[in-house]
Amino acid sequence: MTEKQRAAAIVAALENIYPNAECALQYEGEPWKLLVMGILSAQCTDKRVNIVCEEMFREINTLEAMAKADISLIEKYVRPCGLYKTKAKNISSCAKILVEKYNSQLPDDMDALLEFPGVGRKIANLLLGDIFGIPSVVTDTHCIRLASRMGLCEKNEKNPYKVEKALLKVIEPEKQVDFCHRMVFFGREYCTARSPKCEICPLAQICKMGAGLK
Repeated sequence: MTEKQRAAAIVAALENIYPNAECALQYEGEPWKLLVMGILSAQCTDKRVNIVCEEMFREINTLEAMAKADISLIEKYVRPCGLYKTKAKNISSCAKILVEKYNSQLPDDMDALLEFPGVGRKIANLLLGDIFGIPSVVTDTHCIRLASRMGLCEKNEKNPYKVEKALLKVIEPEKQVDFCHRMVFFGREYCTARSPKCEICPLAQICKMGAGLK
């Protein structure tokens, strides 16, 4: 089985297991909120980010309000997400840039997004895929771990950009965004970091690790 054939089989299996692919971050369809939540998700769980932002967005409920908010107020809310001073500063700066430079409209360009403080390729790809429907691969910790185990990239590859490039070659463009969302759910339910459940994994015969392939 070639990597493309394995990728197609994995994509099809994940579609069957999780027919309703959606972003784990509950951003309510508002681009600026996904930007904020993406920044907060660094070294923090999506679950915690959702809880923190539900409370924060009740008080700071528009992009313009976020741009004007005092840093100390943002820090108060995002403290549970870790690295809160840096994240609060980045969120404030991003909100100001969006309002002042982009007229409150998120740009649909990778290079432009990478100029926002706290935004790397992972967040930029998330925004491009979820907001604009542009084919993109979000290499979060789940995706990196699973891609290596499943044989969709080099074994034990941990470099996000290398994993991203490998997946772009084997996952059909129209499947990429939903594929990454499904990988998150699969990584939590079956292919966990410390003890993957290969004995009950529905992808065991497809992935290299489950099938015992090298």
